Amino acid sequence: MMSGKLKLFDGCLWVCLILAITVSCQKNSPKLPQKITINTPLLIERIKKQELPKLITIKKDITIDAYFNFMDSLVKRYDTVTPYPLSEHVMVRNNPWIIDTLANTDYYRMMAIDSFVYDQGKMIVLPMNSKLKVPDSIVAYTLLEAFDKTEIDINIPEYRLRIYQDSILLYSFPIRVGQNRRRYLAMGNRETDLRTLPGSGSIIKHVKEPDFYNPVDGKQFYLTKRDDGKTTLMPKIPWIETEINGVRNGQMIHPTTNPKSLEKPYSNGCIGTKEADAWVIYYHAPLGTKVKIRYDLQSYEEGSVVKIFKDIYGYAN
Repeated sequence: MMSGKLKLFDGCLWVCLILAITVSCQKNSPKLPQKITINTPLLIERIKKQELPKLITIKKDITIDAYFNFMDSLVKRYDTVTPYPLSEHVMVRNNPWIIDTLANTDYYRMMAIDSFVYDQGKMIVLPMNSKLKVPDSIVAYTLLEAFDKTEIDINIPEYRLRIYQDSILLYSFPIRVGQNRRRYLAMGNRETDLRTLPGSGSIIKHVKEPDFYNPVDGKQFYLTKRDDGKTTLMPKIPWIETEINGVRNGQMIHPTTNPKSLEKPYSNGCIGTKEADAWVIYYHAPLGTKVKIRYDLQSYEEGSVVKIFKDIYGYAN
């Protein structure tokens, strides 16, 4: 049924937003969150009024299609009565079952239980009558402090993304990185170095509803061919944009629909992850989160080399 045109996307070519995001970001650079300070009089006043509910009951089933609008409306409503800056990340991290539910919408996890999902957006992630806990001030500020101490560490030749909090390893995920070649991309109208660029920076944007374009010919697409040969709609999972060494070059952290390409130099420069892992990373990466992308050919334990990785970009030559 599917032509060779569709097969063009089964290797990733997810770097569809590079041009659109880069242009828009250059014009309207979002402001990163400022250091949190406690407004003590306001805190006391709000606590006295006891305006903050402890539990929020979901009144109807919320699908992935409606999820972000629902969360945005929830934050907007209750941020006026919380003695701390409420955000989607604070709310979800206080309700970690949401992350687990979102991660379990991963196409391949569903297939593992013999459930084919053509349109991930129709899956229910917040069931009716489920409860969301609103964090109290102590919990909220603990989470905000944890965000400030979180760092995403990526080692290109190791094909590995790690999440650290105050130097403690929380997660380690397999990834794919950029190919070791140059290629003409119609979206940039130029020949582009596809290698993932090392450096240090931060998370500067979340793209909650990405559009998908083939960067080679600039054409938009809506379907993806999976590793098992089946075709589905593109999943609705947020992308994370980085700024590395002060440059916003469209280098994203985002899921791939083809996990067989993980642990390979396969992308057009972005860092690709499993769908399930992408949700975990997103909720550990609010705006301003530190990012380090390195090119280390050796890993160490207690000062000794324990692994040596292939020099995929030939930097050691």
